[in-house]
Amino acid sequence: MPIPLVNSIASWFLKSRFHQIELFLKYPNEVQQELLLDLLTLATDTEIGKAYDFATITNYKTFSERVPIVSYEDIHPLIERSRLGESNIFWPTTIKWFAKSSGTTNAKSKFIPVSQESLEECHYAAGKDLLCMYLNNNEESQLFTGKSLRLGGSKELYKENGTTFGDLSAILIDNMPFWAEYSSTPSSKISLMSDWQDKMPAIVEETVNENVTSLAGVPSWMLVLLNNALQHTGKSSLLEIWPNLEVYFHGGVSFLPYKEQYQNILADPNFKFYEIYNASEGFFAIQDLNNSSDLLLMLDYGIFYEFIPMDNNGNESDIIIPLSEVQLHKNYAIVITTNAGLWRYKIGDTVRFTSLNPYKIKVSGRTKHHINVFGEELIIENAEEALKATCKATNSEIVEYTAAPIFMEGKEKGTHEWLIEFKTAPHNQDEFIYLLDTNLQSLNSDYEAKRMNNMTLNPPVLNIGRKGVFYDWLKENDKLGGQHKVPRLSNTRQYLDRLKSLNL
Repeated sequence: MPIPLVNSIASWFLKSRFHQIELFLKYPNEVQQELLLDLLTLATDTEIGKAYDFATITNYKTFSERVPIVSYEDIHPLIERSRLGESNIFWPTTIKWFAKSSGTTNAKSKFIPVSQESLEECHYAAGKDLLCMYLNNNEESQLFTGKSLRLGGSKELYKENGTTFGDLSAILIDNMPFWAEYSSTPSSKISLMSDWQDKMPAIVEETVNENVTSLAGVPSWMLVLLNNALQHTGKSSLLEIWPNLEVYFHGGVSFLPYKEQYQNILADPNFKFYEIYNASEGFFAIQDLNNSSDLLLMLDYGIFYEFIPMDNNGNESDIIIPLSEVQLHKNYAIVITTNAGLWRYKIGDTVRFTSLNPYKIKVSGRTKHHINVFGEELIIENAEEALKATCKATNSEIVEYTAAPIFMEGKEKGTHEWLIEFKTAPHNQDEFIYLLDTNLQSLNSDYEAKRMNNMTLNPPVLNIGRKGVFYDWLKENDKLGGQHKVPRLSNTRQYLDRLKSLNL
C-alpha cells in the first residue's frame, strides 16, 4: 500500500474518534458518573467489591462515604498477593502486568497493576487520541508518511509467579498493536535493551537513516539521544538528519527547562511540541491545541477523578470533591479510581484547573517535595533515608539541607546540587557525596537508572553551608518559627540560588 494512502487512511480513522471526544466535552460530569457506576458493577464480586458492598452503591455520595482514600502503602499487601498470582482481589480480570516505578516511602520500588482494560481503553486509546487531536489541528500533517522515534522501555521485563513487571513504557512496547509497531522506530528489540551504553548507539545507528516524522519520550532522555545523533552524523540541526520531522510528543517531567535547547537543535520556529500527562497509574490529559500550555483532562479512559483541595501551606485538606465541584486556579491533589483496580488512590500529583468548560489542567507539582526534572522522581523520604545512612557512615551530623537540579546546558548533562549545613562536618567531602549518591541509588530505582554510567545525570555536587545560613534565609522570608521549614527538594533553583548567595 503506498505510503500517502496509509497516511490518508490513518488520518481519517483517527479523526473519526473526535466525535466520541465531543461527547465527554459536552457532558463531562455525566460521563464521569456513568463511568464510576460501570467500574463498581464490574468489580462487584471482587474481594474489594464484597468488602465495601459495591452491589448496593448507586451514586457518588455512597461511594465516597463507604470506600476509603488510600495510598500505595495502604494497598501494598493486596498488590503483593496479586503479584503472586492471586486473582479477583481488586479487579475481576487477571492482572498480568505491573508497572514498576519509584516513589514509595517504605520500598525502593512500587508495582502498579496494569489490566488488559487499562492497556486498551486507557494507555493505547490515549496514544490514538493524541494523534487524533494533533491531526485535527494540523490538516496538512504528513505524520504517517514516516515513523515515530520512540524512547522508552529502559528496563527489561521480568516474570515472577505468572505475572510480569517492568517500566510502563516497556510493558506498552511489549504489548504494542501491530499498527503502532509498524509506524515506530527503533525496533522493539532495541527499544527494550536494558544496557543504555549499548542501547543508545544502537538506537542512533538504526534511526538516523529512517524517515522520522515525530519524536516521543521524556525530555531529558530524548535530549541525550538527539545530541548523540547530531554527534554521530556531524549535523548541526535535527532537520538535517530528519527533514520531515514535524512534532515532539513529550511528558513525564517539566518541559520548561528543556524547550530552548530543543529549539536550538531544531532550528525551526514552526516546529510543534505536544505535551501529555501520563503515569504508571493511567493516562490523564493531552494537549489538545497547537501552542497550548494546558492539557485537556480525558474523561472516558476508565478513570474516575476526585480531588483534594490543597491549603495555602501546600497541605491536603480533609475535603474530597468530584470533578463537578472543582474551581479555577486552585491547587488540588488527584485521587483516581481506575479500570486496573485502583480504588480512590492518591497518585501524589497536584493540578490546577485553567478551564472548566472543557476541563483543562496544568500539572502544578507533587503533594510532597521532590525533584523530577530528569525523570528521577526523587522524593523527600529517599533523601532523608540516604542522608541518615551517609551521616552514620561518615560520623557527621546535619543541621539543614536543600537540593535542586543543575539543568542540562548544551551537551552537558544535568545533576543535583546540594547545600548542607553541618553540625559535625565529614572529614572527607568527596566521600560524603559519593556515599549519598550511592545510597540514593539503592533507595530509588528511577534515580539509579538516570545515574547509571552518568547517562543522564552526572554525580551530585555538594556545597557546605556556613553556620546559620538557613536561619538567615528563614528570617529573610519571615518564616522563623516551628511551623516553617526549609524546602528540602525543589524542581527549580529558586531556593538554592538565594541560599548560595547568602552562603558567603
